[in-house]
Amino acid sequence: MPKTWNIKIDNYFQANPNCIIATAHVDSFPIDLPLEPNIREPNRKSATYRQIFDSLTTEPVKFFSRHSGITLCANKVKLNKTLLELEIKEASEGGSDGIINGGHTVLAFEQAKNYKYDLTLARVKVTIHIGLTEESALDIALASNTTTPVDSRSKVNARGDYKFIKQYLADLEQKEDRKFRIAYYQNQSGAPRNAQCNVTHLLKLLYCLDRNKYNPDSNKRAKHPAGMSIPSNITDAERERLTALLPLLSQSLWIEQRLYEIIQEHISSPRRKGSNDLASIDIRKTTLLPDSKYSFGFGAPTDLALPIIASYRVFLDKDYKWILPFNEFAEDFLQHLWANYFRKYLVSEKTAGNTVGTKISRNQEIWESLYISAQSYLNQHLMQMVKSGKSEEAPVTQGTKGRLQAGKK
Repeated sequence: MPKTWNIKIDNYFQANPNCIIATAHVDSFPIDLPLEPNIREPNRKSATYRQIFDSLTTEPVKFFSRHSGITLCANKVKLNKTLLELEIKEASEGGSDGIINGGHTVLAFEQAKNYKYDLTLARVKVTIHIGLTEESALDIALASNTTTPVDSRSKVNARGDYKFIKQYLADLEQKEDRKFRIAYYQNQSGAPRNAQCNVTHLLKLLYCLDRNKYNPDSNKRAKHPAGMSIPSNITDAERERLTALLPLLSQSLWIEQRLYEIIQEHISSPRRKGSNDLASIDIRKTTLLPDSKYSFGFGAPTDLALPIIASYRVFLDKDYKWILPFNEFAEDFLQHLWANYFRKYLVSEKTAGNTVGTKISRNQEIWESLYISAQSYLNQHLMQMVKSGKSEEAPVTQGTKGRLQAGKK
């Protein structure tokens, strides 16, 4: 059943049959209105919140003239001269009602009441839209002026463009008995601020395995996903591409997790006690990964694993199917990359006094070296299969045949 909230007012007028604008009392304003239509959760540490709180508590009489107001959406509104009764359907009931813009303002009301400020003379303008569709509510939320920029991830989420990813992860959680911690929008409660748990990081993990878009053997400009940018708008074509890549998410998460475990083992048994010889690995911090089972006692650059994950695309065919069974080569190949290249790279950068940080995602040399190493590893593996008479056990694509012939030469 829809719930009802009462807003005490001085006056109101109807801007149109489905929109009411009123002057509301702050001291009795409901602070538990749903935030569902809002595109981000309020952050009491933000400059926006502090400015609203200071304005409200220092000169409550002037708050109405200094503040742009609150925008709400309700399923129905009953009117009288001193009270508005709002009927609100929450998301679980198929509604999209609640605070569209003004979450920081309502949070300031709540805190001011908790601190016993006298708000009896404070008023706020309230705009109430009646019977909006979810699409219309989100459109208003996106268009609302805010003093603090809203990140593009929150806008993509507000448009519902991440729904297919959320559904895939929900199915994966149930199928594999695991729990993900992913932040889809700004200031999302219950989600870590750790950059590896950002939905955009998940997208990067997938893009790294797109062997059709990033293929050094083709004539395309995009040889490697170095310095990749996440689109601010997921088009139908992009959704189709990502949907094809989603079955590879578990493997990309596994590669990142195993790399972090290898690093943890390395820094836990250093040659000199208390020392860390890897660039940009900070033993004073911690890192959380998207799968809630994995936490590590060191900080690392967000993009640290991306070049390694990208090298695995050598083992994929044009339909994003593994040429070799993933479980049969993944661990050995990762150990090969770590021992023969990646560890040496991090050690040499630390010795030179450098940090890798975000530079690692733009370093074409790293992506190229790891990709070539992967090609060599695959060719050697296929040659061994041919010699042992087991070549028929692995489906060989046209691209693989070319690499195999190159190996024979």
